Amino acid sequence: MLDKTFNPQEAEARLYELWEKSGAFRAGAGGRVEAGAKPYSIVIPPPNVTGSLHMGHALNNTLQDVLIRFERMRGKDVLWQPGLDHAGIATQMIVERQLEAEGNMGRREMGREAFIERIWKWKGESGGTIIGQLRRLGASCDWSRERFTLDDGLSKAVLKVFVELYREGLIYRDKRLVNWDPKLQTAVSDLEVENIEVKGHFWHFRYPLADGVTYEWPLFDEDGNPAGSETRDYIVVATTRPETMLGDTGVAVNPEDERYKPLIGKFVELPIVGRRIPIVADEHADPEQGSGAVKITPAHDFNDFEVGKRQNLEQINILNPDGTLNNDVPEAYRGMDRFKAREKVVADIEALGLLERIEDKLVMVPHDEKSKQVVIEPYLTDQWYVDAATLAKPAIEAVERGETVFVPKNWEKTYFEWMRNIQPWCISRQLWWGHRIPAWYGPDGEVFVGYSDEEAAELAQKHYGKAVELIRDEDVLDTWFSSGLWPFSTLGWPDETPELKRYYQTDVLVTAFDIIFFWVARMMMMGLHFMEEVPFHTVYIHALVRDEKGQKMSKTKGNVIDPLKIIDEYGADALRFTLVAMAAQGRDIKLATSRVEGYRNFGTKLWNAARFCEMNECVRVEGFDPTKVKETVNKWIAGEAERTSTEITEAIEAYRFNDAANAAYRFVWNVFCDWYLEFIKPLLMGENEEAKAETRATAAWALDRILLMLHPFMPFITEELWERTAEKGPARESMLVTANWPTRIGLGDAAADAEMDWVIRFISEVRSVRAEMNVPAGAKVALLIKDASAESLNRLERHRSLIDRLARLSSVEVATEAPHGAIQIVLDEATLILPLANLIDVDAETARLRKELGKLEGEVKKIDAKLGNAKFLAGAPEHVVEEQRERKAGAEAAIAKFTDALKRLEGAA
Repeated sequence: MLDKTFNPQEAEARLYELWEKSGAFRAGAGGRVEAGAKPYSIVIPPPNVTGSLHMGHALNNTLQDVLIRFERMRGKDVLWQPGLDHAGIATQMIVERQLEAEGNMGRREMGREAFIERIWKWKGESGGTIIGQLRRLGASCDWSRERFTLDDGLSKAVLKVFVELYREGLIYRDKRLVNWDPKLQTAVSDLEVENIEVKGHFWHFRYPLADGVTYEWPLFDEDGNPAGSETRDYIVVATTRPETMLGDTGVAVNPEDERYKPLIGKFVELPIVGRRIPIVADEHADPEQGSGAVKITPAHDFNDFEVGKRQNLEQINILNPDGTLNNDVPEAYRGMDRFKAREKVVADIEALGLLERIEDKLVMVPHDEKSKQVVIEPYLTDQWYVDAATLAKPAIEAVERGETVFVPKNWEKTYFEWMRNIQPWCISRQLWWGHRIPAWYGPDGEVFVGYSDEEAAELAQKHYGKAVELIRDEDVLDTWFSSGLWPFSTLGWPDETPELKRYYQTDVLVTAFDIIFFWVARMMMMGLHFMEEVPFHTVYIHALVRDEKGQKMSKTKGNVIDPLKIIDEYGADALRFTLVAMAAQGRDIKLATSRVEGYRNFGTKLWNAARFCEMNECVRVEGFDPTKVKETVNKWIAGEAERTSTEITEAIEAYRFNDAANAAYRFVWNVFCDWYLEFIKPLLMGENEEAKAETRATAAWALDRILLMLHPFMPFITEELWERTAEKGPARESMLVTANWPTRIGLGDAAADAEMDWVIRFISEVRSVRAEMNVPAGAKVALLIKDASAESLNRLERHRSLIDRLARLSSVEVATEAPHGAIQIVLDEATLILPLANLIDVDAETARLRKELGKLEGEVKKIDAKLGNAKFLAGAPEHVVEEQRERKAGAEAAIAKFTDALKRLEGAA
């Protein structure tokens, strides 16, 4: 006997262990896949080894699991390739903090080998927590194939890719500007930088013109009218980072700016430093911004770096790796922290009488994305780069040809824009945890790249004509470099493995939009270059999970919803179904725990339906053929079940996950539970044994179809019911996880469908009017029917007991006229008449409805005023505006409902 309720806390771990032990998750489904089955593969976006499950992971992996379970049930040879990313910076930070907390020596005192050994120890003890958390979510990955971006096989792949790209001239060393973390003393990727708006200043400095040069500066009055001019022997520049002026090597003005044309080619004397720097003409300078003149610091600003290259300006790096000032600045500033130097520069400029003014300003300051404490510095340094522009060309063409498609399609535009303007990819990091760059340097700095120390030594001996001492590069590779090889390196490349041959290319990549640039694009480039084939034919981009008001979740706001806590309280199935049901293409998910609770109740509804079937001896019959059923209601439910499974299939194939989930929900709750189980009660309690047996078998068959259709979304409760509902019937051929997905066999009977649809509409219309008119729930109503066809009357007669019970009717009689005070309902050719004058106060109900309508119309008017206010739309947060639009839509729907009810009452008056 089924328990009163499903207990996810008890069942989930037990069921997951059964799945794993059965080998159901393994490629080939533990050997049960039929010969000739098509392969279907997905590579998991590898979570960081330091990571913990957040709501973005929960959505991303639930959607993948829906696809994987669906295709596994369709008989495909499924591989969901799992693994972890070594997360260079994050992992090194954690272990360094641990050493500091323990009072141990730092990594530099420990030495590279000992420090890396300590990180491996940490990984073995604490790393990869998220893998267990993905299991709790129900992720059915092939864990026997779990990979790690630093394991031996993937390290072999990374080494081969680096060496080959270097020898092809696609990897090179260059001095360029990078994002620099002065605390970790390493270059970081754009993804690891977060621009945070802070209160700051715009300092306006006067730079004296050299060689006695002067010019006329136009003046204007308060109304903007010309008011003469003044002679100036200086030019005004502005900066939010005053300390960088110590590295200025030019001042740029727009070539079309008439005010500065006489100064182009002249020089200024850089204050404090005393360096003569040129005034150059460059379109980077905007005449409408500030004074129209811009100080150029090529070594400390990305835009200035490009201007410097165009204008052949000197690059002067004024910083040490730790963010202090180096020896390329005046002696008084050497060794000073960059922010202390900022204060001193401003004070010294003011002392020289060259501080024009200070302007308060909100500025975007780049921070370390993880701690948000360290200010990132544009920094000129030698790094290793990939010629991304060359590798991007085939990756662009592949998407243009449709070899890989983005869903939703609009993300292709984002991909193209970035790929067509791609910059060299900085792949070196000044860390110890990661793939060490296979480059060695000779005594004169000559670089030798090879697969080993020995090969590098041979290359050096050939170059120098003798053996020389080589020093290996200290840097490691950016983690995105190794994860860019993920779709093929995890399958065994560079070895020609059976898995590589069978499962590459993969079918779909499920990911978030924010790593299209950093991961999707790089997998496309690497896959095409080394496999000569795109790594996946579809990229499904899912939206963000936000809080119920539409705001991005953050610890600072205190609105983070922890998926593990949700699973603890409501179960994994409820969380999964909520995420899938809300995952509409291109629309962010506004998640509230009330939604999860609602879908937990859906699971309870399913469980109670199974208990009803069990109590009524609806047991699966071996060899049951739904095409042979005779009862109208059973023909109808068989057709509904097949139509729903087809709808779900088509929706999943099109990545319309929400449509698939909602189709399943409608069938289970509205069709099966609310109607079918009610419709069959008279048959189950009747004396027609043949009809009773057929109905029991049909109900059991339909419940099985529900479990099959719901399994990809709610794997735990469906697997439990699959097992438990077979206890009194024939044994199952397999667990639900590897059972066959429903196939179309031509179920559905047009006559049965039309008849049951008529019955449902009849009952629904009567129920709706009763609710609108505030008819007491227990009151039975006498119904009259007018102008009904013979077919309608026959249907009424056949289903009279059902209609009376479910619509709460005391009688149904044919009439030719509608009595005074009756509500009329049109149902096809017939008119249903409800004489309610004795059950409700028509005048009071009319007054109530008009009052409700007045309140709602007033609310819509207020909302329209807000939404029509440009100031409100410009200033209010997006989630507030969206909330107003939703309130308006809800109010308008209620207005329509109350208006219809009022019309009915007025017709009855």
